[in-house]
Amino acid sequence: MFFALTDEQRALAETVRDYLADRFDLTAVRAVFEDTAGDGHPADLWKAFGEQGWLAVLVPEENDGLGLGLLDAQVIARALGAGAVPGPWLATVLAGEAVRLAGSAEQRAAVLGPLAAGELVATVALRAPGKAFDVSGVGVTADADGRLTGTASPVEYPAVARLAVVAATEPDGGIGLYLVEPTAPGVTVAPHTSYDATTRLGGLTFAGAAGERLAGSSGDVLADLNRRGAVLTAADLVGSARAAITRTVEYDKTRVQFGKAVGSFQAIKHTLADLHVAVLMAEHAALYAAHALDEALPDAELAVAVAKAKANDAATAATGAMIQYHGGIGFTWEHEAHFFYKRAKRLVGTFGDSAQHLDRVAALSLDN
Repeated sequence: MFFALTDEQRALAETVRDYLADRFDLTAVRAVFEDTAGDGHPADLWKAFGEQGWLAVLVPEENDGLGLGLLDAQVIARALGAGAVPGPWLATVLAGEAVRLAGSAEQRAAVLGPLAAGELVATVALRAPGKAFDVSGVGVTADADGRLTGTASPVEYPAVARLAVVAATEPDGGIGLYLVEPTAPGVTVAPHTSYDATTRLGGLTFAGAAGERLAGSSGDVLADLNRRGAVLTAADLVGSARAAITRTVEYDKTRVQFGKAVGSFQAIKHTLADLHVAVLMAEHAALYAAHALDEALPDAELAVAVAKAKANDAATAATGAMIQYHGGIGFTWEHEAHFFYKRAKRLVGTFGDSAQHLDRVAALSLDN
């Protein structure tokens, strides 16, 4: 079977890349990265996200969205990774997915329209500190009245989000997803420091905070949400990996040592060729995983695990090689290599590290 992006999806990718290259390049990224006291949420960039429809990609048309699929969303995620772009795009899109998958008609109408327009910044709080991205990792409990207790961490952009989707274990042992305002009584936002300053992280602690349960919540919905998060994170990672390889190849074509471009040395060019293959395979895995979820294919869960594991490994290797093969300048603060390396290092553990996903691959393969 021949599988490729459509012309419309390729055009979307080009539009996002061109906009970022023109309006939010690595100089703008550095300004956010070095402003450690800032909220990491550039207002003009967020406005553009809304105007360009990048927040509306998964929102149904009846809720003022574009009604597209995860395959289209991963196109955007890949471009954001390639530009090391800051902002709560992923967190907001996943919160919208939670409402789309589990919300009532009234909840979808109230949340998805403003979210698609960029009027609402949202986030997801799905696990306890250090726990797995699955039902076993949920660290918040809900009582019969929907009052939440416990801690979720790390959470992306909790300080700027106006709405959080919180996973909680309910009295019957099931899983519920609850809408909570981070500024509501009983909610405490604790900022976290991070080596990756292209994001802002924090923890949410709940002490009897009131939550509005999404009507169709279940453990299955949480699992689906985690899979979607894993695919979009994998796309971001392969975007970073591809940018790292491309920038490194271009640099090593012009950097001269011993009278020759260093890219002509076998030790370098063979390694970069191997990395290109690894990144290419990870790109294809992420594409197929998004397609498999869009089409509810029988191997979707396996495809997601393969994609995230491959993306983790490819991005770690490619961004590390970017530092190494830029020579001395690659190790400096002034060079952009550390943006990609630090972003990849953080995202490798987001929505499951390689060990978790490889365990899942083994389990699914043996079960079948």
